[in-house]
Formats: sequence, structure tokens, C-alpha cells
Amino acid sequence: MVYELDRNNIPQHIAIIMDGNGRWAAERGKPRSYGHQAGVDAVRRITSECTRLGVKFLTLYTFSTENWNRPATEVAALMGLVLSSLEDEIFMKNNVRFQVIGDIKRLPIEVQEKLQGTMDHTANNSAMTMVVALSYSSRWEITKAMHEIADEVKAGTLLAEDITEDTISKHMVTNFMPDPELLIRTGGEQRISNYLLWQIAYSELYFCDTYWPDFSEDDLHKAIADYQHRQRRFGKTGAQVEQEEKK
Repeated sequence: MVYELDRNNIPQHIAIIMDGNGRWAAERGKPRSYGHQAGVDAVRRITSECTRLGVKFLTLYTFSTENWNRPATEVAALMGLVLSSLEDEIFMKNNVRFQVIGDIKRLPIEVQEKLQGTMDHTANNSAMTMVVALSYSSRWEITKAMHEIADEVKAGTLLAEDITEDTISKHMVTNFMPDPELLIRTGGEQRISNYLLWQIAYSELYFCDTYWPDFSEDDLHKAIADYQHRQRRFGKTGAQVEQEEKK
């Protein structure tokens, strides 16, 4: 099915919870690592298509802080997959800048070095920024921000009464990009799973049953088309928004 997209109303920041790799593999009688590898192919597809459509930021929930509790063999396989999947082609071919957010210090040193090398190599790319949330959770991020703000208050460089929403946003690890307009979760689950809780206050949420390895360009178009048919009110009434759009 072809979805007619308004190219003047493409979300500038799409965040995705890439769910369903393990179940996709299990249905095929394969180990979970097989599903994660297939998920990398989906990342390549969706990255290329987001770039083509004019999306400026694509943030992918790759590995949460809670995922450290998974079996050691799966964690090791995921870390190895991170190393092997950070290839130049996906970034240089599409002019994509690479960034990572999360508690990176917990990652194996070889993964940290690979991540930094990819960020350095793609720093001048400008079509889109792909942000990988790795060893990330929103509660970790918010706690980190509160510690930094408390340190500033303790040092006397910030007054407690001067703390605003903007103060908190500036201490988030996502402070270099706008909040997502659209959050997509694949795999059939309908929860946020500790992902960008501060940033998605007014994001449009889209849930689909498709497992991430099967998520196609057509599925992406369907999600964006659904987004484009919603009225984004930000606390205002529909009548107010319609009046503003007429101006």
C-alpha cells in the first residue's frame, strides 16, 4: 500500500523502540541473536528511508540499562553486534552523523572506542543524525541530570529558585537535539519502557504489531501518515489550533 505523505509535515525527530527481535527469531526456531542480526538490516533500511524523507534526527532504543540483566551470552552477542554493525557505509552513503546516548562507561572498552571512532568519522555529515540509545534509560538520565543540578546549587553557581524546565532539559544527554514529534514502538507491546520520558511529553505515540526485523519502509510511511492525520494541540483546544493554522 502506498501512503501519500505531506513532505512539508515530516517529523523532524522520530524515536523508535525496536521491539520484537527475539520473538521474530523464536518463531523461526532460531536463537535470539539471529533476530538481533536481522534487526540491524531493518536499521539500515529505516535509516536510509528517514534520510530520504528529510527526517533530521532518528533515535533508536538499542540497549537499555535494564538489558544488562539479560543472560550474559545474549549481552555478549549484542555487544559484538554493535561492533560489527557500525560500518561506514550506512553513515557515509547517506550522509548521516552518528551519536550515542547512555551510560557508555559500562560498555566494553572496545565498544566504547568503536563508538567514539564512528562519531568522530561522521562528525561532518549533515543530512541526518542517527542517535543510538545504548546502556540508556530515562530514569538513569534524569537522575544524572538531578545530580549535576544539585552540584551546581551546592557550588553556588545556580540558585534553587532559578531551576526551570529549560535548566533540566539542558542537563539531559539529549540536549543537542529537539524532542521527538513521533515515537514508534514495534512488536505489539504498548508501553514506553523507560525511554525518553522527559522528552516525549508531547510526542505522538504509534504502536504496531510488526516485529522490528520485518519493519519496512512501508511500515514507516504508515506511521508517518498516521502522525500527519493527528492534530498536535500542546494543551490547547482544537479550535485554537485551527484558528492559529489559518493565520
